[in-house]
This record gives sequence, C-alpha cells and structure tokens, in this order.
Amino acid sequence: MSKELKMASARPSAPGAAHFATKVELTISCENLMDMDVFSKSDPLCALYINTSGSQWYEFDRTEMILNCLNPTFSKKFVLDYYFEMVQKLRFCVYDIDNSTYDLSDDDFLGELECTLGQIVSSRQMTRSLLLKNGKPAGHGTITIYAEEIIDTRVANFEVSAHHLDKKFLWWSDPFLEFWKQAETGWQLAHRTEVVMNNLNPTWKPFRISLRALCGGDVEKPIKIDCYDYRVSGSHGHIGSFKTTLSEMQTGTHFTPAEFECVNEKKLKKKDYKNSGVIYIKKCQVEKEYTFLDYIMGGCQINFTIAIDFTGSNGDPNSPRSLHYINPEGYNEYLAAIWAVGLVIQDYDSNKMFPVFGFGAQIPPTWQVSHEFPINFNPSNPFCAGIEGVISAYQQCLPQVRLYGPTNFAPIINHAACFARQALRQHTASQYYVLLIITDGVITDMDQTRKAIVEASHLPMSIIIVGVGGADFDAMEFLDSDDKLLRSPSGEIASRDIVQFVPFRLFHGNSMALAQSVLAELPDQVASFFNSYKLRPPNVSGLSGPS
Repeated sequence: MSKELKMASARPSAPGAAHFATKVELTISCENLMDMDVFSKSDPLCALYINTSGSQWYEFDRTEMILNCLNPTFSKKFVLDYYFEMVQKLRFCVYDIDNSTYDLSDDDFLGELECTLGQIVSSRQMTRSLLLKNGKPAGHGTITIYAEEIIDTRVANFEVSAHHLDKKFLWWSDPFLEFWKQAETGWQLAHRTEVVMNNLNPTWKPFRISLRALCGGDVEKPIKIDCYDYRVSGSHGHIGSFKTTLSEMQTGTHFTPAEFECVNEKKLKKKDYKNSGVIYIKKCQVEKEYTFLDYIMGGCQINFTIAIDFTGSNGDPNSPRSLHYINPEGYNEYLAAIWAVGLVIQDYDSNKMFPVFGFGAQIPPTWQVSHEFPINFNPSNPFCAGIEGVISAYQQCLPQVRLYGPTNFAPIINHAACFARQALRQHTASQYYVLLIITDGVITDMDQTRKAIVEASHLPMSIIIVGVGGADFDAMEFLDSDDKLLRSPSGEIASRDIVQFVPFRLFHGNSMALAQSVLAELPDQVASFFNSYKLRPPNVSGLSGPS
C-alpha cells in the first residue's frame, strides 16, 4: 500500500513554525542479503519506521515480500512528506519472512539502516551497508534508496495481454511483466504485474502506474518491459523484452491493440527465430488523479463512527485488572485510543457529531445481548458531540451495562456500510466513512466479518481496529490484508484493503505514534477509492487542478 498523503498530525511539528511539505517517493532495493533459509534463499521484505520522539518509532509502511531473492528490487514505493526545516529520522528494516503472521518479531532480521530523510533527498540515490542490531555489518548486505519528488499526479491505466509466449518449462509458462523506467542511474522498476499461472496467452488484471514512476511524465522517454516465467526458486526464466514509449502504448485500443514483439536476445542467433510471443497493450489511458488533499479541500467529509467492545473478557470494570477500569487519572486503553484517533480525524468532519456504538453487552431494560447498541441509549440519535462527548457517553454507559459476549464484528460493520452504500448511490465524492473498532480479543464471527469486510471494500469506507490488552491478535492481522487481499468464505476477493489493525500495547502510551500508525493508510484509501470510481472532488471548480 503507497501513501498519497499523511494526515495532518502524522508529521513532526515545532511550536510557532510554518511547515511546507514536499512529497517524496522512495524506491528500495537491496543486494547481497544474508541467506537465512537452509533449502532456499531468503524471502525479503523492507519495513519503514519513522521516529516520533526519543526512542519512539512507529511502522509507516512495508514493501511486498519477494520469494527466494538475495538481491530484491521492490515495486512497492514509500511516499513521505519532506520538511526541509526538520530532522526526519527513518529506519529501514529488512526481514526474511518465514510465516504468514503480520508481526515481524518472529521473522529473521537481515539488517537495518537508520538515516534522515534529508540525507536521502540530498543524495537522490543512497547506498549504505545494512547493520545488525549490535551495529555490526549484516554480512555484505546493502540497501539502496532512490528519492524522487512528486509533482506529476497523472496515472496510466493499463489493460495488457499476450499471445503465443514461449514455453519455459516442459509445456507451460507462468508469465508476469515488469515495467522499467529509464533513470539517470539506470533502469528502475516501476511496476510488477501478478503471475498468471500455466498460460501462454495470458490476460493480466487491469493496473495503473503513475507517470512519475513510469516515465517521469515524458511520453517519449524509453520504457523497458520484461516478460518472465515465474519460478518459486526466485530464478525466474526470462521469456523476452522490448522497449517502447508511453506515446506508442497509448495508440492501443481493445479493437486495435498496440502490438510489441517480445524478444529474447539469446535466441536471436537461431535461424528461424522470430519472437518469444507478442504483448498486446489494449488500453493505456492517461488521466489526472486527485489526491486526498484535493478531496478534503474540495468538500469531501470524513464521517467517523466508533464501536467499543463490551464483552466479558475485558473483566469487571470495577476491578483495576479490567481493561474498562478507569483509573484515578481518568485513563484506560479504550479512552486513550478514542482520544488518539478521534482528535486527528475530527478535524475532517465539519459537524463533529460522532455515532458511537457498543457490542457484546447485555443492555437494559431487557438485558438481552446486543452487538450494535448506541452507548447513549438513544437509537434515534446515537451521536456524541465531539470527542469530549464520546468520552462522557462512554463513562456514563459503563455502569449501566453488563459485559457479556460473544465478540461479533459483522453487525457493526454492516451498520456502517449501510450509510456508505447510500453515499455511493449519490455518485459524488462528498462522503467517506471510517469505522474505529476498539476490542480486546479474538473475533467470534470471523466468517461473517470477512464477508462484511469484502462487501464494504466496494464502498467509500475504511475500518480501523485497535487491539487493547495482551490477547492474541492473529485474527486481526489476518483481516489487515497488507500482503494479499482478503477473501470471503465464498471465495469473493476484496476490491481493496480497507482494514488497518494495530495493537495498542506496541505504542506504550504514545498517543501521537498510535494515531500516526492507524491513520497512515487512510489518505490513500480515500483518494484511491474515489479515483477508481472516477469521482471528482465535489467542489472541483474551486481547485486549481489535481495537486
């Protein structure tokens, strides 16, 4: 997931200073990584951490994982706000991924680089040795970071297929494509498609590449496209390549695709060799893409709904051991999470009236278990005035309910989705919905929750889950499908990743770091959703054009 914009509080601040940000995109590659696997090569991933204060770091984002590769070039980019007048400390950590959990602490550490964004920007391209936690070299491993300022927000939408590709293994190939931009330092990876298994005439899923990443905005600049046969070993078989330009690819349509011969230079000496297949560009359409800031400044409202876990596993609220126990200082983890996220997001909601619901409690007067009750006990008006109103309603609700169970998410997700669905029917980018779920434990209705999330992925809606307490949150990490899109029990695939999960315990009471982490993906989710539906900001006439 690359970010278009960080929320306002997700940047460092200095009293009395005016901050003007430049957007910077970072491309990451590594060489000579340590090989931690016995029967194969390491499966690397790079995670980026940002320093908030002192020893406090939070994970900003991570690249994709590449199988069996000691010299990875990651296609996932990091997009950051760069402030000339500030020291922005970054830490790039490379791991060998050995399991399917989101937590990186149980994966092999391949080394890290700590530096500032200023150092990267001033160098444009920086290569440094990776270091272990003890400061010693991580073998011969290096990391290279390439920085580029973001000015052009245009994207190219592609539809691509191929015909008669070479067989690379017995009678089949598993082809994928790589698009490369010609940079000052050589060819730079712009995009990698998915693998189409066992198909010599593949059609890849539609995809988009920013013009910045593809050709620097120059439609006549050379672009190299490589076609490979995917192999689990990481030693992918080269089927063929060709060079073209954006302007040439733009001539393609579904009726008359732009055709390019895929040529393997090693086979050119063969007498009857013609090509290793033909790549068809059936669509290469350039369009302007609006940013999160364009939508916010253009009148889009962020609607914030809060759901609070009142299940029995939280413990008796009167006991200091309970997660719902409010200590003499007026603090518990639920309150801290509401404050941290709410204070940021309320700035994007004009009326600052937030509907707040509880789930998993027996409620008066019938004492039936409810998985969707307004904590102010007013179904016709479940809104609380500002974050202060949310805190007050929560404190008044606690002694009036009986904590029970089970922990069901689907009802409250479906509730929020109803409003998002109504907003989508208006065919405007005027409303986006964010559901914050604060919970202590394992989901009971996992299948129904998966179904609800997959359906909600087609709506203007995001879900933030904050896990409080010390429970096992593997199920939550599964829902936060950063590496691959979530599937419903029936097999339907989510159209996008809309869930962001963080365990509260990782932030040690640092509310700024918590807010930065849980809101990191939201700006891109908002902008990418409305752009995918080709919905412009409501008051687009008031904007000077896409940022």
